[in-house]
Amino acid sequence: MKIDVSRKIPEHIETLILIHEEDANISELDLLDADTADAIEHFTKSEDFHFESSRIRSFTRMIGKKPQYIILAGAGDREKLDATLLRNIFAACWREASRLKANQVYLMFGFETGISEVNLGQILAETAILNAYRFNKYLSDDKSHEIESIHLIYFAKTNRHLNRGILEGRIYAEATNLARDLVNEPPNVMNPENLADQAKKAALQYGFAIDIYSQDKLRRLKMEALLSVAKGSKSEPKLILMRYNGNPDKKHQLVALVGKGLTFDSGGYSLKPGPSMVSMKSDMGGAAAVIGAMAAIATLKLKVNVLGVIGAAENMIGSNAYRPGDIITSMAGKTIEVHNTDAEGRLTLIDAIHYALEKEKVDYVLDIATLTGAAVAALGKDYSAVLSNDDAWYEKLREASENSGEKIWRMPLHKDYKELLKSELADLKNIGGPLAGCITAALFIEEFVQDKPWIHVDIAGTAMKDKAGGGEIAGATGVGVRLLTQLIRSME
Repeated sequence: MKIDVSRKIPEHIETLILIHEEDANISELDLLDADTADAIEHFTKSEDFHFESSRIRSFTRMIGKKPQYIILAGAGDREKLDATLLRNIFAACWREASRLKANQVYLMFGFETGISEVNLGQILAETAILNAYRFNKYLSDDKSHEIESIHLIYFAKTNRHLNRGILEGRIYAEATNLARDLVNEPPNVMNPENLADQAKKAALQYGFAIDIYSQDKLRRLKMEALLSVAKGSKSEPKLILMRYNGNPDKKHQLVALVGKGLTFDSGGYSLKPGPSMVSMKSDMGGAAAVIGAMAAIATLKLKVNVLGVIGAAENMIGSNAYRPGDIITSMAGKTIEVHNTDAEGRLTLIDAIHYALEKEKVDYVLDIATLTGAAVAALGKDYSAVLSNDDAWYEKLREASENSGEKIWRMPLHKDYKELLKSELADLKNIGGPLAGCITAALFIEEFVQDKPWIHVDIAGTAMKDKAGGGEIAGATGVGVRLLTQLIRSME
């Protein structure tokens, strides 16, 4: 999709999007040809359309034998317009343009948005590319329509800032779509080996280093927690290590991004209900987010040193599968009594985190995982749950959330709940019982972070959309890519 800035309004426009504030004169009609201007004025009056916030209307007029599509989008009160609202307005406009099967789209604002040109360009490109995404490779008859080009009509002395924003928005969106592709692949295709192959392909394409450790190496490293989860599957686990050295002079600022990489999760012997298993290909959403973020970070050439770590595995039932009641020893040496084999993600994460701390000597740790149903119950499908032991680093993530449009909500890391993880037979249990599951899962992981600044992001509710809405299409969202990239950017 081509996205650019135009200082000229062509004589013939196939599709025009006009975004305007509520109840204000449309002075920009003078810039359009008389027939188009008259048609817009007539429509707004006859339909009593006042450009109310997020309201979208469209109509078609014939120019000779060719249709012209006009899409009118309300921004409401300009004082209340922010980046989140603008994302939703843009997304609604792109959906309407796709429904009309528009090819060349010209977009103009009827007012000063108050949003910086860089952010405006970034949001425009991000939303356009994200909304154009379709995972259609397994459809024998693909009838989806993609807009060919979007031209922002903007009169300024220079388009430098807008063009920079458009370029960055494209980078963020394409990295997010990479993550979506990984999550949307069916589990018979996207197993641990293929996930490692896709990470290797991304490393070659985007320019970061990669190492992939096989099962024998994991045994030598004594990563029994990760190995135990994978025992029931014929697919061997992998440890994927992605390295981006953006600031070699600052060797003591290495950030670990650790993604949960369960390519399929049956629940093991603590079996999930049948309907719940269909979406469990998304249990590697954290891994996909880390791969996508590494791609964006490398493309943007951010001056930060980043280590991406993924413990890739499949949680299945079999004669070798781990069981409730097993006691396993993590790479860190702590013993864990398994009370629920469906609480497997935290087991893969702790070995990956310990490796990053002990072998790579990282200074910051962030893990991202589709971890708990409790996070979904508490926050629904729009907010990712966040827990952290470091207020200053969390504040950077909160700012990254605002800049990326990916919503987060901080949950309390309540130390008293550690009592729920105590075992009479081992150092820890892998679950804390039916209450506060999102918090106890994070407390379990915290036992392995060695007091380093640490953030835990639970994307169980946000990694997949059941249906389109809120600027998102159905399927994998690629959540975390933009959030993590913006976080790393703040650390330059």
